[in-house]
Amino acid sequence: MAATPGSAKKRIPLTQQARAYFLRHAQTMVGALGRLSGQPVANVMTVAVIGIALALPIGLHLLVENGRELSGNWESVVDVSVYLHEVADAARIETIAGELLDWPEVSAVRIIYAEEALGEFAELSGFGQALDALENNPLPDTLVVTPADNFTDAETLAGLGEALAAIPEAEMVQVDTDWVKRFNAILQLIRRTVGLTAFLLALAVTLIVGNTIRLDIENRRGEIEVTKLVGGSDAFVRRPFLYGGLWYGLGGGIVALVLTELSLLLLRGPVARLAGLYGSGFELRGLGPGGIAVLIVGSGLLGWAGSWVATSRHLRDIEPT
Repeated sequence: MAATPGSAKKRIPLTQQARAYFLRHAQTMVGALGRLSGQPVANVMTVAVIGIALALPIGLHLLVENGRELSGNWESVVDVSVYLHEVADAARIETIAGELLDWPEVSAVRIIYAEEALGEFAELSGFGQALDALENNPLPDTLVVTPADNFTDAETLAGLGEALAAIPEAEMVQVDTDWVKRFNAILQLIRRTVGLTAFLLALAVTLIVGNTIRLDIENRRGEIEVTKLVGGSDAFVRRPFLYGGLWYGLGGGIVALVLTELSLLLLRGPVARLAGLYGSGFELRGLGPGGIAVLIVGSGLLGWAGSWVATSRHLRDIEPT
């Protein structure tokens, strides 16, 4: 028997299903924000605590990055200085520098001629008149060799120093491997401390959001029981709490960003004046667009994760009686 047009179940187009899906989530998201606004004082305090917790690792990260910038890129301490004999002329020095650039261990080579080094020393030391009395320039021509990124450990630098010392024009090679070891250890310690602090505070943010959502679940126990009684699934009941956690995380991220920018604003003037006294144009740097995006998205995900943990554990214990 042929099916009549009215007997077939009407199928909803896929685009309409997707539109309805996103519309439901948008409504739930806005509704969760409206529910949070019903208790402004308590929720603002929660968001402020989250923001402070997130601002601490951000501040440590900016401290390390600005410290690196202020020191003129800490990796420069692993440069190897090659002092040349007086017999090496400018053409030969440039040839040696070009040959060194072909070495896989070498990233860059900078030439400091003796006259340039003497002029810089006279300017910085204040002994210009005394140096003018010298008949000969006591400073040698120098090649400053910067190792490649994967050749900065102490053992590799020692081998590079031996290879540079074998150059016929090289009179002395200076490689401070002890300082390199200390520098790498300090840098690794700082980075690991920042990473560990960020992990612990991210965990704290997740727990704060999870505990806040848990209290919200307990306060709405009767509403949840009624929703489940009429057929509401756990996913349906969980959705507004997830978006509530998302709003907590996003709010905390915005607070952390504001605190960070205010701190930089207060410090930029004194730091610029201090740098000016040393003839430097250093300026404090913030997160930048990429860092801001990571902060906002990451904080939102932390809030979502905290809410997911709380709802997954506590919703299953609430059943209509």
